[in-house]
Amino acid sequence: MSYLENPVSLCYTIFCITICISQIQNPEEPALKETLTIAPAEIDRQLFYCDRIRARLAERPGQKKAFVDTYGCQQNEADSERLRGYLARMGYSFTDTEEGADLVLLNTCAIREHAEQRVFGNVGALSHTKRRHPAQIICVCGCMARQDHVSKRLKQSFPYVDLVFGPQLLWQFPELLLEKLDGGKRVFATDDVPGTVAEGVPVVRQNDIKGWVSIMYGCNNFCTYCIVPYVRGRERSRRPEDILAEVRELARAGYKEITLLGQNVNSYGKDLDLGVDFAWLLEQVNEVPGEFVIRFMTSHPKDAGERLFDVMARCEKVAPSLHLPFQSGSSRVLKAMNRHYTRESYLKLVHQLRARIPDVVLTSDVIVGFPGETQEEFEETMSLIEEVRYDALYTFIFSPRRGTPAEKLEDPMPKEQKSANFQRLLKRQNEISGEKHRAYVGGTYRCLVDGVGTDGRLSARTVGGRLIHLEGSASLVGTWQQARISDSSTWALFGDLV
Repeated sequence: MSYLENPVSLCYTIFCITICISQIQNPEEPALKETLTIAPAEIDRQLFYCDRIRARLAERPGQKKAFVDTYGCQQNEADSERLRGYLARMGYSFTDTEEGADLVLLNTCAIREHAEQRVFGNVGALSHTKRRHPAQIICVCGCMARQDHVSKRLKQSFPYVDLVFGPQLLWQFPELLLEKLDGGKRVFATDDVPGTVAEGVPVVRQNDIKGWVSIMYGCNNFCTYCIVPYVRGRERSRRPEDILAEVRELARAGYKEITLLGQNVNSYGKDLDLGVDFAWLLEQVNEVPGEFVIRFMTSHPKDAGERLFDVMARCEKVAPSLHLPFQSGSSRVLKAMNRHYTRESYLKLVHQLRARIPDVVLTSDVIVGFPGETQEEFEETMSLIEEVRYDALYTFIFSPRRGTPAEKLEDPMPKEQKSANFQRLLKRQNEISGEKHRAYVGGTYRCLVDGVGTDGRLSARTVGGRLIHLEGSASLVGTWQQARISDSSTWALFGDLV
């Protein structure tokens, strides 16, 4: 196989790596792969490739533009900020449309079938822009790109796609792009490679108010419905000194909200052998000087506990909010999902959390219609929602993902019944959210003004993360204000600046 067909193979013989082997493995799950820590010299090499591309672009008339389209989770948003960092180093400016862009990059999500079909639809539409601009370079990366059936479909059905690579090779984007520019042939770097940790990749952030900080990558949980461990690799934590350096940089730049990211932040540090955990990291971030609020996502209930809740309650910068996915109110379904907790243990966590932070804003995820779920088990989910009374829920009807164990499970419940259950759950949660929001009316809350809506009103967030619509000057964006709440809806609060 030539280097053009497999650019990773030659790279493995060049760069220096540190191999860290995870000590935790479930024999029923796929074997854990080693983690590749990318050496600083290798990142310097990627920056050299950026400079070569920049020199090549400078030979052509006009400013070259790149369009980066991001799908899915906040981790993908953080990844796109690094892809933009590389592109800026190459000399690209950024545009908000694919029309007229010299390079189009789609950073994809594989978590649900709808997201996958949306990407394919948008890739199909790019055939028209490519026809109008034959020199346009089209790249597809992210979680979808790591799936064999996706890369094969892109190769066979979308011949105008030039470059495809998975999230583990994000750090190598300049080299892959230069290979395409040098050789002219399409580049598909989608082999099953170990997960990576790469420090020193340049970043172009989306705004100067809210900053994402990835503290770890990948997942070891192997929930039976989830594709993430297969496409993003196994858990690997960044070293604390690198995380804290990034947080300090954001704080010095005046960022008002810093969100720590990971597929399961509560697993942070387990692979480092440094005696650190996520609660410890929260304490360290809280000590960084600056006026900012700390958020994090996502927490897995099997790893959350009283130590985390104690730190949240004690640290003044940590937001009084928690996203704690429960997925199902039935212990049997949770076991079939491989979630490693029960209904009873989840409810115990909620009681422990609210005992320490009574006004905590609690949100969650729930899947309706997991294969084999009975009507009685769905009623258990409804009763859990009634007992917990979440501020908001992210609700989904089960979507089978190719390559996961749940794809092969028998699923006797009719789609019509699943849809009816979903609508009933959504209706009840909307009622609860509306009741929760009405309790804010008449109160005054500290909030961060973070933007201007299409209607000209300011948008802001309480420290707990609730959306507020306000009348006021756009000059207030990026500042902390006090807002008196005058009205509410299911999704938002409405108020006046004090």
